[in-house]
Amino acid sequence: MSQPVATPVASDDRADARLAFARAASGDPALALERASVDAGFRSYWRAERAGGASLIVMDSPPDKEDVRPWLRIRDLLEAGGVRVPRVLARDVDAGFLLLEDLGRQTYLHAIDDANAAPLFDAAIGQLLKLQAIAPPADLPAYDEPLLARELRLFDEWFLGRHLGATLDCGAMEALDGVYRRLIDAALAQPQVLVHRDFMPRNLMPADDGPAVLDFQDAVRGPVAYDVLSLFKDAFLSWPAERVDDWVGDYHARALAAGIAVPPLAQFRRDVDWIGVQRHLKVLGIFARLNHRDGKPHYVADAPRFVAYLDGVLPRYPELAPLASIIDALVRPAMASRA
Repeated sequence: MSQPVATPVASDDRADARLAFARAASGDPALALERASVDAGFRSYWRAERAGGASLIVMDSPPDKEDVRPWLRIRDLLEAGGVRVPRVLARDVDAGFLLLEDLGRQTYLHAIDDANAAPLFDAAIGQLLKLQAIAPPADLPAYDEPLLARELRLFDEWFLGRHLGATLDCGAMEALDGVYRRLIDAALAQPQVLVHRDFMPRNLMPADDGPAVLDFQDAVRGPVAYDVLSLFKDAFLSWPAERVDDWVGDYHARALAAGIAVPPLAQFRRDVDWIGVQRHLKVLGIFARLNHRDGKPHYVADAPRFVAYLDGVLPRYPELAPLASIIDALVRPAMASRA
């Protein structure tokens, strides 16, 4: 969930079905819905304010576009492991509707600032450690080589090619492929745990027994550093490198105490950096695809943040120098011309 938007319910068949479900599930025939948040995917969230009762959220997940079953499966897995997740009050799985508790209008993204970041991240680490302690089901998808490679290809196909109009010659493409190979090998060498894949402030909700974790349906078995990196190097806000280093060290100490399989701290910091490069490239590609394929241009406005993340890491690793050269030669000039 993200920024609330007051949008009236459209008068179409899906809206009628959504409203009918909400009224029947809540037992309130006068219930009305307004859009609660905007999602990058096909799900939508709708808030129902009730006179004299707690407000409710309806998740609308059109079955032909985004099956709600994976969301429910991971929700149940996380809850069984002690992770705070939204409570489901009613469901129509075949139709793709869920009635959920309303966790409020503010995510961590809206609530966090310099003054409260330390306690909020402390609580977030607590939830992450609970999540990582859950044994991934045997049939859960793995963050394997094909998936890592597909994500990396989003960078050169969508961000470089489609968004910036840049073309790599054979030498540059071969050098970039070499960087991709190193990033994939590094990710596969990490200890493997349950990975949320988007464990960031936008997907955490302040709650007395939380934070509550959202948007977990794409969970996989993968690198232990992935969610740590996602939490502290977010898509929508940035923190000073010194604070990030301190938080990573705090996570590492708590993970060791909790029995999470993490390598020694120096190696773990390198793992965080390298999986971060993989994620930053992927996100740049996804934001470009959201813009050009899906007509959602506002995400790509955060592209400079990810280039800055890369700038903060690449100089420390000579093995990744070909990527730094591509950014210097192609990305920075193209982005400067668009500014």
